[in-house]
Amino acid sequence: MKACMVSYSFYESDNRVRRYAEALAQRGDEVHAITLRRPGQPHSAIIKGVHVHRIQKRARDERGPLSYLRKILAFFFRSAWLLAWQHLKAPYQFVHVHSVPDFEIFAAALLRFLGAKVILDIHDIVPELYASKFRVSESSAAFRLLLLLEKLSTGFADHVIIANHLWYGKLVARAVAASKCTPIINYPDPSLFYPIACEKPQRNDFLLCYPGTLNSHQGLDVAVRAVALLRQRIPTLRFLIVGDGPERENLACLIKSLRLEDHVTLADFVPIEQIAAYMTKVDLGVVPKRSDSFGDEAFSTKIMEFMATGVPVIASSTRIDRYYFNPDIVQFFESGNPNDLAEKIFSLWSNPSRLRALAASARAFIEQNNWRVKRAEYLELVDRLLSKPAHARSLPSATPASEPK
Repeated sequence: MKACMVSYSFYESDNRVRRYAEALAQRGDEVHAITLRRPGQPHSAIIKGVHVHRIQKRARDERGPLSYLRKILAFFFRSAWLLAWQHLKAPYQFVHVHSVPDFEIFAAALLRFLGAKVILDIHDIVPELYASKFRVSESSAAFRLLLLLEKLSTGFADHVIIANHLWYGKLVARAVAASKCTPIINYPDPSLFYPIACEKPQRNDFLLCYPGTLNSHQGLDVAVRAVALLRQRIPTLRFLIVGDGPERENLACLIKSLRLEDHVTLADFVPIEQIAAYMTKVDLGVVPKRSDSFGDEAFSTKIMEFMATGVPVIASSTRIDRYYFNPDIVQFFESGNPNDLAEKIFSLWSNPSRLRALAASARAFIEQNNWRVKRAEYLELVDRLLSKPAHARSLPSATPASEPK
C-alpha cells in the first residue's frame, strides 16, 4: 500500500502522526508525510522509512484568527497540489489527514474521487479549541461556522478517528455516525519513552519538568506561580520547561517579574527522540492544564509519557484526566489554583514513599496501555477500511470499555 499522512504540524515533534506513519512503514507500506518545516530544515527527508515532505515554514507568532487562518489556508492549497501531483504519478491507496484544521480533509478531494480511502484524525476538537485560543463565545458566528465545517469534514471522510472518548461522545452527538468514528487516545511509544537504565545524576535539587507545546490552556503560568510560592519552603526546587509555542514570551516575562531565574529554566525545543532522556532524570512531571471548555476535555499525552519513563506525575484535576486515571496513578490538584498545586508539590517532596508508589502504579498501568500493545487496533482499522467497497465504508467503533479508565 502507498499511504500519506497530512498534518499542519512539525513531523519530528508530532508523536501521534509519527506513530501512525511508522507503524505502516514498519510492516512494509510506502508512507509519505506532508508537514511543516522548521527554519534550517531541508524540504524533504526520510525518517525511519517515512518520506517526509516539509512544504511550509511556520513561526508560532499568530496575533489573531486571521493570521492563523492565512497560514492554514496556504498549507491547505500547497498540500492539495502536492497530493494531487504525487497521486497522478503513482496513486495513493490511503490518506490519513490530521486536524487541526478539519477542512484539511478536502485537500485529498481529488484522491478520494479517484478511489483512495481517506481518514480524518481529529487531534483537537476545533470549535472548542478556537473558542479557547481566541477567547470567543460558543454562541458566536465563528463558533457556529466551525461546527458546520466539522460536520462537512467528518461527512466527507471515509472514517473519523477522535483523540479521546469524551470528544467521541460529543462528536457523535453533533456531527458523525457512531459507526463511522473510532476513539484512539495518544498512547506513548515504548521505543521512545522508557526508563533509562542509569542512576539519576547526583544532585541536591528537587526537579520538576513540563515538556511540550507552550499554549495558554496548558496552564504553565499556574505552575510558575506555584514555584514562586514554594521557593522558601523548598529552596532546592527547580522547574524545567522544555518546548516552544505562543506563550513562551509571556512565560519568560512572568519568570523575570517573579525573580525566578534561579528556579525556573525555559529551555528550547528538543526532538522527540531526545525528550525521554530529559524526562527520566526528573523527580516529578507536571501537567497543569486549565479546566476550561477545551482544556477540561483535551487529553495530554505527557502524563502517560512520564509514566512510561518511570516518573511520577502531578496533574490538574480535569474531566478528561479523571476519566482515564485515578489518584493511585496520578496526584491531582485543583486546576488553575497555584496555592493547591504548591501544597501538593510540597506534600510529595516531603513524602518520597508516595512518589515511589505513584511511579510503581503508573508503570503497571503503562504495561497494558502503550502504542506497542494498541497499534494493532489502528492497523486493523486501516485494513478493514481498504477492504470495504465504496458503498459500505462505515466501521464498527471501538468501545470505551477497551480503554484505560
